[in-house]
Amino acid sequence: MQKIIHKAKDRGWGEHDWLHTRYSFSFADWYEPKRMGFGKLRVLNDDIIEPNSGFGAHSHANMEIITIVTEGEVSHEDSMGNKYTVPAGDVQVMSAGTGVTHSEYNNSPDKRLALFQIWIEPKERNIKPSYAQKSFDLGGVRNTLELLAAPNETAGALPIHQDAYVLSGNFDAGKTFEYELHSSKNGVYVFIIEGVANIAGEDLALRDAVGILEEPRISIECKEPSKILIFEVPM
Repeated sequence: MQKIIHKAKDRGWGEHDWLHTRYSFSFADWYEPKRMGFGKLRVLNDDIIEPNSGFGAHSHANMEIITIVTEGEVSHEDSMGNKYTVPAGDVQVMSAGTGVTHSEYNNSPDKRLALFQIWIEPKERNIKPSYAQKSFDLGGVRNTLELLAAPNETAGALPIHQDAYVLSGNFDAGKTFEYELHSSKNGVYVFIIEGVANIAGEDLALRDAVGILEEPRISIECKEPSKILIFEVPM
């Protein structure tokens, strides 16, 4: 087993009038050569967006972009003709493929928007762009992992063009479980949204993370009520 520990305090950051963000991996003006991603997981940004502000129209290509909204709601619009509101509890997936221009905005006059922005490199380049969105009971289901995004034909999950799996879970204090990987070619990156958990022998707290390689399954013990994100990705 190989382990890579990423403490919350060591993340990159960006502070603007309208955006407060923390970067798990190199992004924008924060460059750390030892943190260019974890396998095919390239971006994990922890964003807070102020009212009446957001990301104006900009373009992406050849990336699977996943947005998990935890507070407020996103107003999404893109060059494929999609125009949707994405409230807290919803997850959005956009396969940028050959290229998409989109905007993500907080139209609320008085409420902040909080979300996780995730980029996963696709298995195949220059695919046709696509968009999908689904409601998940991210705060209500307890003591089980919920599959949010997975390869194209995985029932119940939003489709992504990579042999990768994105899961979340809310667990009571004292809950212990194992996560078994789908492939020996994959690694797993576990991010603590809230709480304290022991993961593969490492105690992690709020916004800490660990990447684990060369291990078919990992054990997780929640020492406090905890919210967890799991990313299983090809290495």
